[in-house]
Amino acid sequence: MRARPVAGILLRQFYLIRGSPVRALPMFAWVAIDIVVWGFITRYLNSMSDGRFNYVPSLLGAVLLWDFFTRIMQGVSTAFLEDVWSKNFLNLFATPLTTPQYIMGLVITSIGTSAVGLAVMLALASSVFGLSFFSLGLMLIPFLLVLFSFGIALGILASALVLRLGPASEWLIWPMPALLSPFVGVFYPLSTLPQWMQAVARVLPPSYVFQGMRTLLAGQALPPGDLLVGAALAVLDNLLAGYFFTRVFRYALRTGLLARYSAESVS
Repeated sequence: MRARPVAGILLRQFYLIRGSPVRALPMFAWVAIDIVVWGFITRYLNSMSDGRFNYVPSLLGAVLLWDFFTRIMQGVSTAFLEDVWSKNFLNLFATPLTTPQYIMGLVITSIGTSAVGLAVMLALASSVFGLSFFSLGLMLIPFLLVLFSFGIALGILASALVLRLGPASEWLIWPMPALLSPFVGVFYPLSTLPQWMQAVARVLPPSYVFQGMRTLLAGQALPPGDLLVGAALAVLDNLLAGYFFTRVFRYALRTGLLARYSAESVS
């Protein structure tokens, strides 16, 4: 894969942020608000439990991981939507840019924007609320990688849906993480869910991350097979999302959908 077209995608995003610093605000503002709100909630719960249980690692740690996943997913889809909103999508593909190069540019853009959010969350959670997130040890790395991989897959899927249905369907993107959160057990064990929801959870990689985090915080050994299943599912989701985006893009070329791209939904 040629690096120059990918670098062009990254340079465009850099110029967008440099030209309008307000665009940088969502990188850290919303995640900071989440950490502050949930941080004070955990303080309140700790005061009610009289020290019998520390809610900071289980609740605030879960918020941090889930916000990281959400930033990754929205980093990909927002970079895609920037091209849609500015009517630049057709211009990009009038060049020799290929679909894999474009997707790679979106992924690297998401890495940069989410890294800012992760740094802010870690700084707030550790300095203000005493979250020792690195107490999870080296297992923190595979946890973040699984969430990162699934976030990329969901972002590519969301971009493909907007490409197929039109920019007016962008409202489908933003609630995606909220719709998934009840199934993956961000704040509670999967055993609390009804059987049909547990069946859905088994095919969602984040459920293995949050279940594993609670297992480690309880002082128990993490079954290695569980995290491997989550990682394998995340890789599979990326392959399927990339295939789906490519099919949608080829359909848009074949049917002239790209030429008719507008702010209205296209059937």
